[in-house]
Amino acid sequence: MLVLSHSLLASSPRAGVSMSQHHKPRIQWLTALFALVWFASVASASALDPAPRPTPPIDLGETLLLDTRVPVFTKGAWTMLAEDGEHELAKRASTVTATVVSTVTPASSTSTSSTSTTEASPLPSPFDGGLSSNFTGDGSCPSFINWFLADATFKQCYPFSLLLQSSQSFFNAEKSLVSITQVLDASCAANVTFCTDFLNELATNLTDPSNCGADYQLGNSVVVQAYIGLLSYQTLYSATCLKDSDTSLYCFANAVTNLTTPSNVYIYYLPLNISLPGSSIPSCSSCLEQTMAIYQAATADRKEAIFNTYESAAQQINTLCGPSFVNGTLAAEAVQNSGFSSLAEGPPSLLLLSPLVVMALNWLL
Repeated sequence: MLVLSHSLLASSPRAGVSMSQHHKPRIQWLTALFALVWFASVASASALDPAPRPTPPIDLGETLLLDTRVPVFTKGAWTMLAEDGEHELAKRASTVTATVVSTVTPASSTSTSSTSTTEASPLPSPFDGGLSSNFTGDGSCPSFINWFLADATFKQCYPFSLLLQSSQSFFNAEKSLVSITQVLDASCAANVTFCTDFLNELATNLTDPSNCGADYQLGNSVVVQAYIGLLSYQTLYSATCLKDSDTSLYCFANAVTNLTTPSNVYIYYLPLNISLPGSSIPSCSSCLEQTMAIYQAATADRKEAIFNTYESAAQQINTLCGPSFVNGTLAAEAVQNSGFSSLAEGPPSLLLLSPLVVMALNWLL
């Protein structure tokens, strides 16, 4: 028993050493594996979150600045319009006859363009808003008016005097210098001598009892406007076809588009039996002086409405522009028929007696 115990004790250390040597490689492998995992995790974290690099200073000399504002030419100078003002600019933009739209597609780097053109609107026409229905009789008066409005000769004359009061489309044309110039070009291209005779005869036929005589006597506004417009054709033709010597533009076009002096427009309504408003202050220009000279000469025909409105307007203008700026008196009344012309227009019996009267006068003298 004693010998056996001693032998067991003697063998026990060797066994412990053997076991310790058997487990030592496994611990080393675990330690190495843990170190490898730790190193990999640190490396991956460093790759995901790199340290921020310092931002280099901005070189202003190499920086490109883009100005996205819109340049607009207004009041004689260029003005840069901010982006938030583009919508308001679109509201005030003038209507044009052609619009070009360009579309760019970034994906294909190609551009396509399409052009849409709006035809120019037709020239204004008299009574384009329609005739009123308060006519008397059997409808012969509106039929006569519609007939001469559609007449080719009437359209060729294109009387400006009938547009001022009766045309709704003419009001829109007055808003643009280009459009009102087109209207004036068409009106001033007519043969004024031929058209004066034609429209005077038309005015006579208008007031005939078989046409619009009854409505004219009752003061029908359409008939009265048509009658005055026909008779004042030559006067307003001469006035509205005047051009400013400095700008070569029509005086009427300058007047109607001049928003700073709107009183200049009132002058052109004098031949239509519309008096100059007392509060109006027209420009004392050469256009005004020449226009009033035309009106003064036209007062020789007492049938024209300018006879009723000229003197008061001339007095008002001379008060503003000087006592002798325009002629303040009416022209001498034109003699329609002389004694010989009346005799010549008499019946044939008087024409036969006229040589005998001349012979008798020569014998007595």
